[in-house]
Amino acid sequence: MNFLAHAWLAGDSPADRLGGLMGDFVKGALPAGLPPDIAEGVRLHRQIDVFAETHPAFRRSRARVSPERRRVAGVMVDMFYDHFLALHWDRFDDEPLGRFSTTMYALMDANGTLLPPRLAAILPRMRESDWLGSYRSADVIAMALDRMALRLRRANPLTGSGAELLADYAGFEADFFEFIAAAEAFAANCRALRGPRY
Repeated sequence: MNFLAHAWLAGDSPADRLGGLMGDFVKGALPAGLPPDIAEGVRLHRQIDVFAETHPAFRRSRARVSPERRRVAGVMVDMFYDHFLALHWDRFDDEPLGRFSTTMYALMDANGTLLPPRLAAILPRMRESDWLGSYRSADVIAMALDRMALRLRRANPLTGSGAELLADYAGFEADFFEFIAAAEAFAANCRALRGPRY
């Protein structure tokens, strides 16, 4: 997943949403100073990642990716699924995507001292270009993947990978709809199982 899906699957709790947005930037043990409720949000992000990697629809999407890009297929599918969530947002949430996005940027701004440095560094660009809302466009997804390819230290096949979304658009979209329904139920169950908040 990428930012939009993790923020949305986190539910209504600001702490879970913040943890969902931070999840890809917090590796290994959780920082000691991270508030417990935000730490729970990061854990939820990790649970969703594990769920995604083993879900049949997500695995089917990874298999749709060309063999030369298989090792970055998870990153590609994450971005493709954010595209479909943004594109079909009105089917999943009553809050307009523009308002949801603005709320997420404000949430990160308000908790700037808690953000991992890499997330804090990209937040101004994220807000200015409205990354979350702009994911509706397949062209934006392609550009985001190309930018990601430039940031990675090792040679990688991400450049031009957005074309694969268009090459099997209906297939990826069908996988997304199957996956997101299951992921929403999974995330809700994870939140319910941990019981009342602090």
